Amino acid sequence: MSNKFVFELGTEEIPAKMVVNLRNNLLRLARESFKEELIEYDSLKTYSTPRRLVLFGQGLSDKQADREEVVRGPSVEIAFDDDGNPTKAGQGFARGQQMEVDDLVERDGYLYAEKVIEGEPTAEVLGRIIPDIVDKLPQPQKMRWGDNEYRFIRPIRWIMALLGEQVIEFELAGLKSNRFSNGHRFLGEAEFKIAKAGDYFERLKDESVIVDQDKREELILKQIDNILAENEEIYRSEGLLEEVVNLVEYPTAFKGSFKDEYLELPEEVLTTSMIEHQRYFPVIKEENLHSAFIGVRNGDSEKIENVIDGNEKVIRARLSDAVFFYNDDISKELDYFNERLNEIVYQEELGSLADKVDRLKKIAGQVAGLVNLTGNDRDNLIRAAKLAKFDLATSMVREFASLQGIMGAKYAAEAGETSEVARAIGQHYKPAGADDSLPESIEARLLSISDKIDDIVSNFYLGNIPTGSQDPFALRRKATGIIRIILDGRIALKLNSIVGIVGDLLEIDTKTEEKVFGFFKQRVENYFSENGIRYDVLDAALAVDFYDLQDLKNRLAAIMKFRNKDYDRFVKLLYGLQRCGNLAAQAEGLDEINSDLIKESEEKVLYDEYVKINDKIEAYFNNDDYYQALEEIAALKDMVDNFLDNIVVMVDDEEVRKNRIGLLERVASLIEPVMDINEIALDEN
Repeated sequence: MSNKFVFELGTEEIPAKMVVNLRNNLLRLARESFKEELIEYDSLKTYSTPRRLVLFGQGLSDKQADREEVVRGPSVEIAFDDDGNPTKAGQGFARGQQMEVDDLVERDGYLYAEKVIEGEPTAEVLGRIIPDIVDKLPQPQKMRWGDNEYRFIRPIRWIMALLGEQVIEFELAGLKSNRFSNGHRFLGEAEFKIAKAGDYFERLKDESVIVDQDKREELILKQIDNILAENEEIYRSEGLLEEVVNLVEYPTAFKGSFKDEYLELPEEVLTTSMIEHQRYFPVIKEENLHSAFIGVRNGDSEKIENVIDGNEKVIRARLSDAVFFYNDDISKELDYFNERLNEIVYQEELGSLADKVDRLKKIAGQVAGLVNLTGNDRDNLIRAAKLAKFDLATSMVREFASLQGIMGAKYAAEAGETSEVARAIGQHYKPAGADDSLPESIEARLLSISDKIDDIVSNFYLGNIPTGSQDPFALRRKATGIIRIILDGRIALKLNSIVGIVGDLLEIDTKTEEKVFGFFKQRVENYFSENGIRYDVLDAALAVDFYDLQDLKNRLAAIMKFRNKDYDRFVKLLYGLQRCGNLAAQAEGLDEINSDLIKESEEKVLYDEYVKINDKIEAYFNNDDYYQALEEIAALKDMVDNFLDNIVVMVDDEEVRKNRIGLLERVASLIEPVMDINEIALDEN
């Protein structure tokens, strides 16, 4: 097993933000296919540049592993006649398996064909599975290019595939695989030959392509470190380094500068101009933004001074525009921008952004009432709701969309709004993702919830419901954001209440409202599942209620704690309560238990203990102390068992029978505010 293997799919430049997913999925699909096809290997890795996806393997077997195949045929009675001679059925089965009848195996009254299927040569198998792997690569949008019917995210220009020195032959996208690759678009040969798979990386390096993305990243960081002066460092922006790595095949870092006067712009404007528009690394000096940047060229250092000069001209023009936008924006009143929201469509059927803001103010006001927010806090929330979207009409945000909210906060502060109002405007889009921070103040949290719930219910009203991987309005992310904010802030808001507020404003029908609730239930389930809650415990708690998220969190924590503390005790308790519930379901019990009808010692002990702890359990529930409530219920376990083992419930005396059923109903119902025990998988530890 010394074979090396390389597959290179050459394309036009793939968007940098899509490269990583393609590379990771290529590896996943390759591993799955190799396992399915019994191809053994020592290692399998994937690499990528903007113009190529690469699968490289070492230690591949010469052929598939042999496999045993067992095929059951007809019964012995059918396969042979009374004299033991093979019938047509027996002969036909043997012939179909390409075996002699004498070579068939008799077992359990049937004939079996047991044979060893010899593995195919690895090169042939690879030629069969590689096109299938590429076909299965998940892509945001597959497109057809030119006259070719094959669909891929970018046009495929060449295919190189080698096992050792042998070309792996197949066709894909109208192209035949071969041993030819392409070098760097400007520094390397347009086409050159690869003699064997093991030569691939060095041969590409000769043509100015560093295939290994980790080595490109390492090189970029080393170059940046060499360029930076003392007390300088690069501004860390999530995803920027990875994106730059996937924009270049042969990186060369350089340092440029701009006038200090541009540092008077808000830091977010400067960094956004450099990062989002130019993919520059802003430079920090002594903990402050410096008038310099690091860029990365896709090429060598030849005439790098011209590259620096060109990039400085570009950033100078961008920052000059930003200064104009900023000065123009702050020269106008906030109400001017709010008026312009009438000209910006929110959703065709729901009017303009001004209509959205009017609705947002009403939602925020009602949400404030639900949590008893009063006085200045309430006034700040309503004011922030009125100004939440004004910056969408500013020149700066229309140029730099990612600064929505951020510029709103800055402009609001410049205009003399309170810090609470400015902060709420600035943070109401948070969280923008699973790793994003949450809004900090109560005003910001409630404004964020109000805005997100309006977006969710409005889109369901319009029929824009997420399906599969499609969620163009990020409704799943927004729902998860609401869940996180409510739980983190211990905010006394129920999901059905906030959905109802928007539902009433839009006059949505019951069917649509139920779809919204189903959507939220799935988001709640996903959230707690990702945070380590077992599926059955989650189902059991959700069956009771999921609208009150804090209550749900408390119940889940109590169930998991009780279960993990003593699993056997947990199981026995639930079995006992299930027995109570099953018996009680067979007939009707009394509305009120008659203590005069309780004669037997086992039922008297159970009844007395039930009466003793019932109010105590209710008090624990009222204080959200579900764990202690479970402990109290568990104390009944032995008494329940004694009752069920020694007392006949279905007696002829109707009053006694109903009384006993009523007692069992009440005992079984003690746990109902916590969970539906029928959802718990008692046979799984």
